[in-house]
Amino acid sequence: MIIVTGGAGFIGANIVKTLNEQGRSDIIVVDDLSDGKKFYNLADCDIADYLDKEDFLQRVQLDDGLLDNVEVIFHEGACSETTEWNGKYMMENNYEYSKILLHACLEKRIPYLYASSAAVYGGSAVFKEERSFEQPLNVYGYSKWQFDQYVRQLRSSAPALFQSQVVGFRYFNVYGPREQHKGSMASVAFHFNNQIQANGFCKLFAGCDGYADGEQRRDFVFVGDVVKVNLWFWANPDKSGIFNLGTGQCQSFNDVADAVIAWHGEQGSNARKEYMPFPDHLKGAYQSFTEADISALRSVGYDHSFADVKTGVYAYMNWLDQH
Repeated sequence: MIIVTGGAGFIGANIVKTLNEQGRSDIIVVDDLSDGKKFYNLADCDIADYLDKEDFLQRVQLDDGLLDNVEVIFHEGACSETTEWNGKYMMENNYEYSKILLHACLEKRIPYLYASSAAVYGGSAVFKEERSFEQPLNVYGYSKWQFDQYVRQLRSSAPALFQSQVVGFRYFNVYGPREQHKGSMASVAFHFNNQIQANGFCKLFAGCDGYADGEQRRDFVFVGDVVKVNLWFWANPDKSGIFNLGTGQCQSFNDVADAVIAWHGEQGSNARKEYMPFPDHLKGAYQSFTEADISALRSVGYDHSFADVKTGVYAYMNWLDQH
């Protein structure tokens, strides 16, 4: 049996779908379907069971046998709203919940692959898995960072507990299928596509902080590659640690917009870009550049290539067109 928390969410649902394609349907999805529209992400997936996140946590704490035959837990469930400032809620969902699952997995020697975030770097100019470069700027980033710290400290103080795999993935700017429920938190590729469909043009920020119009840069990583990395680690249970998960190559927002526009152009559209003034409230508080240092990921043997923006965006636009 496989458990995917956040399994109706963006990355979780893509893990479930890929597992299906590999012949696995003995999957328990754990999520919170208060937003019932998330079920769309699972409508074409086959699973063995669904559990609400609170019911699941209660059963884990009761140790009622639910985890006795589990091969791996992909822990993707979290509050991922970077604009959420309720720290109590954030820490309960992203920190305490993750700690309880960690200890259950260590006790039962279940591989535990969990979602961290590039938000742990916050205002840093260097994106490397080292304490000196980690400075979260919001409570979401803090909740992810504090759990990474907990794992590190526990591994250091009680290494004998770690008889099974524990891996944290610091996701950069992930985009691709099954993110439509994320609303304002969905990727720029998703929003650019919607804007072009509605208005014939997409809107980008004008230049700021030394960057030209639309030239702010991020490490955009296709969700298909994120799933491949997760499954590779599961297939290599001797590899543990905290790893950046990006392409290692930043690209501009212009690159994303140009790829979306080019795809629409092949469908006969005359879409274009427009630049809007950079918002005053974001000046001095905006990440204009992110780029994952993936040397740690490469050092443990992950040698697969990552899709560039054009390749990933085209795959995404084709999926959106079919769905």
